[in-house]
Amino acid sequence: MPTAAVRVLLVEDDPLIAESVTEALTGTGMVVRARPDGRDLDEVVEHFRPDIAVLDVMLPGEDGTSLARRVCVPRDVPVVFVTARDDIDDRLSGFAAGADDYVVKPFAVEELLVRLRAVLRRSGRTPQVVEVGDLVVDESAAVALRAGVALDLTATEFRLLAQLVRHRGRTLSKLQLLTQVWGYEHYDQNLVEVHVSALRRKLEEHGPRLVHTVRGLGYVLRVPTASPTAPTDGDG
Repeated sequence: MPTAAVRVLLVEDDPLIAESVTEALTGTGMVVRARPDGRDLDEVVEHFRPDIAVLDVMLPGEDGTSLARRVCVPRDVPVVFVTARDDIDDRLSGFAAGADDYVVKPFAVEELLVRLRAVLRRSGRTPQVVEVGDLVVDESAAVALRAGVALDLTATEFRLLAQLVRHRGRTLSKLQLLTQVWGYEHYDQNLVEVHVSALRRKLEEHGPRLVHTVRGLGYVLRVPTASPTAPTDGDG
């Protein structure tokens, strides 16, 4: 089953900003193609086929608003502008050029990520199939595969796995999981431990550990490194 990772085109001439944004987005499972300017952007878009574009407005050569009009809007690629210019005329100019949202520098990458996800939701481009290493989760079909093998999960185990996959790389507390998976928080949190242990057993029948305990904090789903070391976390 092919990956459905979100593809992000980033056009930013500041190498530090480009590096930090790329690192943050790829850390959530997105695929990023970064460019310092708009040269050959038509060809890049045709081959990369981005789900969304992040464009700096003030670029060397052709600016971001022109790139949006010429390259992104005709191909129905949603655009989020980033810029240091914050006056109302600049914002209106950006929206007139086809922007779906606007982020002002300096910004936190977490804010940019939230805005990107909101634009993706509004445009119907949020994937329901996610691939993390050898794990594939199809939320629309309620199917999960590990190393190509379908996992026999209960409905609760699947919801738990889907939640961990959505927030892969981030630690979720037992209280967060109770609220997000079961829909309530005033309950024995050992319920989470029981279902995490059951989910782990089924996942680990087909590969190394994915769901890790962060002592005193909760659980996190991480892809194993190429040279795994002995696990140090617990089973709870």
